Amino acid sequence: MRLRSDVWVAALVRRAFAAGATATVVHRGADEAGAIFVAVDRLDGAVDLWGPAPQSDFTDAGPGDRRFERLLARAPRAEAPARIASERRFDPDLWLVEVEDRQGRHFIEPPPADPDAPPPLRPEWPPRL
Repeated sequence: MRLRSDVWVAALVRRAFAAGATATVVHRGADEAGAIFVAVDRLDGAVDLWGPAPQSDFTDAGPGDRRFERLLARAPRAEAPARIASERRFDPDLWLVEVEDRQGRHFIEPPPADPDAPPPLRPEWPPRL
């Protein structure tokens, strides 16, 4: 069973405040199943934007897990609202949480995969016998 979006967002906000960062719900979406986007303002003019990962990334996830991918990395502050406006035209029920943290922490649990990490090794085919 998947956790409701409103409960998941409340937990994210609480984790951020507990770690000394600030988190604000900028746009409240559907309580039960709204897509969640997390904008991380690094307070130096750069913003990271995290959004739902494609369904193809859910191969090792449990049925209740939410998976995220980085949509923008250290982008100028003006790019994030433009991207969110585009997403809202597609899905007006989305959530937007803005985190202000100089360290760039997103507080997403479980943590998203590192996009800069090398891809996993693929098995050799045909196998050598």
